[in-house]
Amino acid sequence: MKMDADYSRATDGATGATLTVLGLETSCDETAASVVRLSAAGAEVLSSVIHSQIDDHAAYGGVVPEIAARSHVEMIDGVTRRAMSEAGLDWSALDGVAATAGPGLVGGVMVGLSYGKAAALARGLPLIAVNHLEGHAVSARLGAETTYPFLLLLVSGGHCQLLEVRGIGDMSRLGTTIDDAAGEAFDKIAKAMGLGYPGGPALERLAASGDGSRFELPRALLGRKDCDFSFSGLKTAASRLAQICETEQDRADLADAVQKAIARQLAERTERAMKAYAEAHPELADGALKQPSAAREAVGRKLFVVAGGVAANKTIRRALEDLATKHGFAFLAPPMAYCTDNAAMIALAGAERLEKGLTSDIDVAARPRWPLDETRASVDPVHKKMGRKGAKA
Repeated sequence: MKMDADYSRATDGATGATLTVLGLETSCDETAASVVRLSAAGAEVLSSVIHSQIDDHAAYGGVVPEIAARSHVEMIDGVTRRAMSEAGLDWSALDGVAATAGPGLVGGVMVGLSYGKAAALARGLPLIAVNHLEGHAVSARLGAETTYPFLLLLVSGGHCQLLEVRGIGDMSRLGTTIDDAAGEAFDKIAKAMGLGYPGGPALERLAASGDGSRFELPRALLGRKDCDFSFSGLKTAASRLAQICETEQDRADLADAVQKAIARQLAERTERAMKAYAEAHPELADGALKQPSAAREAVGRKLFVVAGGVAANKTIRRALEDLATKHGFAFLAPPMAYCTDNAAMIALAGAERLEKGLTSDIDVAARPRWPLDETRASVDPVHKKMGRKGAKA
């Protein structure tokens, strides 16, 4: 287990013990709270409450940070109380409080983290500051017993990374986007097409009646042999084409072309990562299992996990499932309810850290940037000018 400045080892851990943790998530435009129980049998979600701010931001075509932060302040207490009520527990039943501490819109992150600190102090509970991305990384474990290690594609509105996940807090970056994330490309292209917010699901629905072969879109980084992504060229080209679409069928065809182009790039880079991962782990056997197979059957086998909001896209998920089968990987994705931002994944990540005796000081700071592989992000930053906020990915 790697240690960093955000955690201290308060105890020797409680491996095998049953732990019940409250999770809080306020990194973007969802105010969420959840109670998760972690035991030898796996993770059980006792409650998961999410207040979406979609209506608050729809008129602006995207998330407005100040509006998001104010909404979190207004909603966090009620959402948390409801999560505790639905779990059927009082505070004395909790073993810890986990709260997202970054990365994200720092004004929103501060709301959930401050509430978590107050709750932990008032109830005499340990606090666990959770990396939002680490929450996504473990989210597949909310739906099935999932063993480490595994290869992870984390693909969302703000992040697109390939990682080797050896355990909680022990992850290595294999590839990341050098500009935009896949979900960001979906949303901004959808906005250019007048599809409203959130754009990704709307574009997916429109693409169902389209024929993407009508449009030729650029393919990025074809000369590179690494696992990095780039979606800015695709975003720009598709946004320009959106201006000349005259009919609803034109728009549907463009939506289909965009969806297939994003799925293709995700699959191409993931295939490279699968080959590298298999070479690095010859001890892992083939096992092309598909969800919802019993994940315990994947023990000792190559496992590929896709997580994050874009994992809910059916076309992308199907392409990645086929790729996993081709290369002998078991395939796993979180249940749809836990693909997008939620607090259950934060509670689980917190419980896994608490199980190892890792807790956070009460003065832990909110972080707008927080790479999962901080060593790689520092020595090999994707964005060379890191600025005051630190390495981006």
